[in-house]
Amino acid sequence: MTEQAPRVALRADASAQAGLGHVVRILALGRALIECGAEVRLLARDLGVDTARLARDAGIGHTLLHQVAASSSAASSFDTVEDARCLVQLLQAWHPDIIVADHYGLDAQWHEAVRNALGSKIAVIDDLADRDLLADWVIDHNPAADHRAKYARHLRTPAHILGGPRFALLAPAYRDAPACVWHDAVRSIGIFMGGTDATGYSSIALRACREVAGFAGLVEIATTSANPQLATLRAECRSWPDTQLLLDAPDLSAFFARHDLQIGAGGGAAWERCRVGAPTLVIACAANQQVVIEPLASLGVVAVLPAGMAADAAGIGAAVLAQLAAPMRRLDMAQRGRALVDGLGARRAALCMLSTRLALRPALAADALQMHRWRNHPVTRSRSKDDHEIGWETHERWFAGALSDPRRTLLVAQIGSLPLGVMRFDDLADGTTEVSLYLDPALHGLGLGINLLNAGERYLMARRGTPLQLVGTVLDTNSASQRIFHQAGYRQTGTHWQKVVPVAPQGTRT
Repeated sequence: MTEQAPRVALRADASAQAGLGHVVRILALGRALIECGAEVRLLARDLGVDTARLARDAGIGHTLLHQVAASSSAASSFDTVEDARCLVQLLQAWHPDIIVADHYGLDAQWHEAVRNALGSKIAVIDDLADRDLLADWVIDHNPAADHRAKYARHLRTPAHILGGPRFALLAPAYRDAPACVWHDAVRSIGIFMGGTDATGYSSIALRACREVAGFAGLVEIATTSANPQLATLRAECRSWPDTQLLLDAPDLSAFFARHDLQIGAGGGAAWERCRVGAPTLVIACAANQQVVIEPLASLGVVAVLPAGMAADAAGIGAAVLAQLAAPMRRLDMAQRGRALVDGLGARRAALCMLSTRLALRPALAADALQMHRWRNHPVTRSRSKDDHEIGWETHERWFAGALSDPRRTLLVAQIGSLPLGVMRFDDLADGTTEVSLYLDPALHGLGLGINLLNAGERYLMARRGTPLQLVGTVLDTNSASQRIFHQAGYRQTGTHWQKVVPVAPQGTRT
């Protein structure tokens, strides 16, 4: 019997006042969840932004939560009890396994009401740590010295905390996004102050570049149809030569890559610019953006206005002039940003949330190249008995032999359609079976290893139906694998780990 795909409901809003950031990042997670085999839909209020189009462009279903006037986006008029009631009513027949909430107005009261009514697990996307949460997962992509300490007094129950820039929720386009090519001189400037820019910072930044900094090169401004200042912005772009408007681009990766300097808000796009390596002057357009801007500035990833300088045309223009005169500073920011964000954050979060859905299949010839890359990665080699890099021809011969050897079982782990690791069993002359496994090196630290080891045992037992005597070797320096084998019930003797599996579990899923 084919297992039903996990169902995940996303809850976020967008408005001219609050911007598009919450919906953009939750949809990025939604796309990664679909890649992992989930069915996904977005639930949002009608606050004057076409969230249905955003969801449709991401290949995600959309449900209007309830009709609300745009003015009710203020936190003071947001009724969390009514919001939870409406959401439960809409989702009762669908039975979601997980609900993801990305909304500063939703707290533990909402989480508890939804969980009790639907039996769903709860994931929360947050960065403020300013309210009580009742969640199974908390995703916070901002740097912090200790994310667990940051949320300790706000978590009603223990939660998996996915913290730091490696969990930045970016769309798939950013995984292989083109890198910004550094030039000594700034030839063009890109401006993106958020999807709606209700405060009109795009116009302020444009005047700063032209009137204060005297920049005569190309300036391109990116925005969306939801921008309430769009008519004014169009007129301003026409009034300056070499000034262009980019409207409703499906993603901004190419836009961020093609300019030597970016001026941008401190929302989710900050992480997109990091991934592309776009040197950026960041402006705080809202108070909650400081939680993004301050750690990035402390890491030397972005430039900010000097303390006490106003975010007006004069202040921004002076900061632009400083960047025009500092080519090596721009190069350093670009390199630090690329090193900080790799574009796989949404995939990591999705895999962590669906880790119990890990399944195994026999390796195929088409898996050889991927396995070779994983096996030769420095992280994998540092944890292997043989840490030498293996040539392709040697690997190809070994792989062909492994597929045809009746004493060897070579398996690929995946969640949905996404391969994520390798499991191997070798039958030895003394009657024991040697266990070895490794993950895609980009996916360490997500709790996948224990699920891979357990799934491998179930797979082998289901096919053999006899007791298993399993042995594994774990280097003394490999504490992560030692924890996994210990959790799985193996007994340690030096670098050797042993386990006897006496009977086959019933209802095995492989």
